[in-house]
Amino acid sequence: MEDPGKNAGRNSALATLAEATIINQFSRFIGSNRDSHGTLASPRLDLSLHLCSGVSSLPSALPVGICLGGAVDFLMTSAEEKQRLHARLKPYGQQHLLHFWEELGCEEQAQLATQIDRVDLELMAALFRGQVDQHDWAALSRRAVPPPAIRLSDRTTAGGGALGIDPAAAYDRGDQALRSGHLGVLLTAGGQGSRLGFDLPKALYPIGPVSGVSLLQIHIEKVLALAQRYGAPVPLYLMTSPATHDQTVQALVENQNFGLPEDDLFVFCQGTMPAVDERTGELLLAEKHKLWLSPDGHGGTVAALGASGALQHIEKHGVRHLFYLQVDNPLVPICDPIVLGYHLLAESELTSIAVAKGQPHDKLGNFAMIDGAMHVIEYSDFPDDVAQLRDASGDLKFWAGSIAVHVFALSLLERSLEFSDRLPFHIARKLVPALAQSGPDPSGDLSGNDSSGDGIGNRVERAATAALKYERFIFDLLPTAERPIIVELAEPDCFAPLKNAPGAAKDTAAYVQGLMCAQSARWLEAAGAQLAADIHIELSPLFGLDAAGVAERVQPGRVFSESQYLGG
Repeated sequence: MEDPGKNAGRNSALATLAEATIINQFSRFIGSNRDSHGTLASPRLDLSLHLCSGVSSLPSALPVGICLGGAVDFLMTSAEEKQRLHARLKPYGQQHLLHFWEELGCEEQAQLATQIDRVDLELMAALFRGQVDQHDWAALSRRAVPPPAIRLSDRTTAGGGALGIDPAAAYDRGDQALRSGHLGVLLTAGGQGSRLGFDLPKALYPIGPVSGVSLLQIHIEKVLALAQRYGAPVPLYLMTSPATHDQTVQALVENQNFGLPEDDLFVFCQGTMPAVDERTGELLLAEKHKLWLSPDGHGGTVAALGASGALQHIEKHGVRHLFYLQVDNPLVPICDPIVLGYHLLAESELTSIAVAKGQPHDKLGNFAMIDGAMHVIEYSDFPDDVAQLRDASGDLKFWAGSIAVHVFALSLLERSLEFSDRLPFHIARKLVPALAQSGPDPSGDLSGNDSSGDGIGNRVERAATAALKYERFIFDLLPTAERPIIVELAEPDCFAPLKNAPGAAKDTAAYVQGLMCAQSARWLEAAGAQLAADIHIELSPLFGLDAAGVAERVQPGRVFSESQYLGG
């Protein structure tokens, strides 16, 4: 630090510059750094204002700062900020994150500091050490019993099946709820399309077999078709991730929300969790100034709903129940009235759609009741001896496979805000192209597409690093729900997730498109249409939301002799 007595004139100029900088830049930061309560959320305002304005060394006698909620964020030098961060990181062995600090520009230093400050280092250390409580699923599975459910066969049972609910009554109740405007849709779209060889968010993948329309457009058109059929708005709550948010919003703007009214669309972003090296527990860098962050899982949905203001929007619009789905499954029958009806007549806080497993070890989560609470047990955690169990009819005892489609009562989501940060973490092991400092480069050659110099004789390169990613899952809310139930649907009517690149056995784009065309063909033939062999017909939800909707648009005997897209 300089002696303030020797530089009074310079100090005055610095104070003037700092004051002007604060005035000019504070408004730029204020909007992007407020949390849901309207207070500044980022602790890094001081660093950005200071470093990016060339104020390099404020003397200690010149305490320039901004009062944020009663506290003062003093401006710091780059070296002081690095020292502060180093002191925070060192107890957890994470000081390597500052290796490139001197190479970074002021904005990049600010971004890295912000990300580091947002990490719960104690939690990350505990997760890596395995000290966070995890369920013993093997033991719990052996106490499990099948869940209360409406099976497909119950639709034809006079008594209404195990829950005693008449299917016709369920349909009427669901129809009534949709006409009342009490339903909303919660669509998660946080995944990238990289696994599919697609450079944009998965939501924008052109899945339409004839039209090439995106997954996102298909889901939005279903919401629009519901609003048109029932004469009431169906608000859509679209959750993105930091990796997909900007491009998803851009697509919505360019396409005028695909026709959805502005007030019926609420876009919000989920949180993130750092990835760590599987061997060492070190946090990984994606860039010299960025941690390797990935979405915190769909279990972060509740916290994101609360932080973003989405819950206030839900309450304002009179929504009482949310139909939840993930963007990669274009076959989901959004707000199916009979599913909604069962949910409402059972007075359930959480109703889940299930498909019947074909084999004991199908790669689906398993619905089960444990000590009176509903759970989803991942297939990888389900013991073989339990998965193989059969009932008296010879069918799988645990038949109900989860497809990540639910109906939530608003009461459950509001109550869940109190404990959303206590949902368990699930571990995913993946290779990520993290930034790695590999040591001195004896050749001194710092060129090339895959490596670059760090300025001190070390080679910096991207390496496929075995990483641990920590996620929370939405189905971990199930045990807290009152009166949860399962409704079985036939898999060809509800489940075609886009997961894999071409060449895989299933869940590729071609596989999903085949199921979409097969559903369209069933609906057209049920309406009396005749289809030539080897053609592909794609139906927009705006043409026909379901078989009944298609029957209203297609005259019996109509012949389809070539592939085509029937739009709205």
